[in-house]
Amino acid sequence: MDYHLPVLYEEVLENIIEDKDLIYMDCTLGGGGHSYGILERSTTNSKLIAIDQDDNAIEYASKRLEKYKGKFMIFKNNFENLDVVSYLAGYDKVDRILMDIGVSSKQFDDDSRGFSYRKEARLDMRMDTTKELTAHDVVNKFSEKEIADILYRYGEEPKSRKIARYIVEYRKNKSIDTTIELADIVIKAIGKSMKKHPAKRTFQALRIYVNRELEVLDKAIDKAIELLNPNGRLLIITFHSLEDRMVKEKFRNFENPCECPRDIPVCVCGKKSLGKVLTRKPIISTEDELKENNRAHSAKLRIFIKGE
Repeated sequence: MDYHLPVLYEEVLENIIEDKDLIYMDCTLGGGGHSYGILERSTTNSKLIAIDQDDNAIEYASKRLEKYKGKFMIFKNNFENLDVVSYLAGYDKVDRILMDIGVSSKQFDDDSRGFSYRKEARLDMRMDTTKELTAHDVVNKFSEKEIADILYRYGEEPKSRKIARYIVEYRKNKSIDTTIELADIVIKAIGKSMKKHPAKRTFQALRIYVNRELEVLDKAIDKAIELLNPNGRLLIITFHSLEDRMVKEKFRNFENPCECPRDIPVCVCGKKSLGKVLTRKPIISTEDELKENNRAHSAKLRIFIKGE
């Protein structure tokens, strides 16, 4: 199965490509869609460093990008280590950094990965299948309070305690092994009378927790700002409110880090701006893209330009 064209494809390329030799970094390679566009449209002597922790994605993208051999390097790693990857690639600084935080369509559609509440699969949800912790571990081994806290914090699930109670009650008789099994438990706990699938928030929360997504994003953004050259750009695509809120707040603090009280006329904390936010409002998908790709509805692109 092929990867789909990534969301906000043209919008990313319009804001990341410049007509001079640059070092680009794609922190979330996936199927290589954005990377392909960068390689295709950048100058001949530009270079791309790509990162992914999914072996299947790396294998697929490596073949897809083969005609640009010599212009790119792919590293298997978590993008929270982008500074280490850049060092291994031979660069102290880079000019453009892209993070597409969404789970790829191929991962969602791969039944064996256990990301979807609509397809029967063993509960897993690991981006990197070499890691130990799975969603199966969380729902079968964690306490009722721990599960409720995860669902509330990472899924913003208002009925987290009731769902956790049903999960713990169910597993007294047998382990919760599959995605459909878990989805059915959630439906029994909170009903079906809602526009979105009742299990959507639960699955989102488990995926984020298992893969440490918010923690990784938090670290990666700070490292990205350090890694960028002056006038470099950081582009981040998010797909849910927790991520977007983090990106928005971090960009705002990078632009205006001053901690002085508002009634003090002169800054005395000494914290200086790291650059400026290019996107006061996030860039979102066009109507045409929304018709073609339902997953683009929640995508938001924010851009920060590092100061000189």
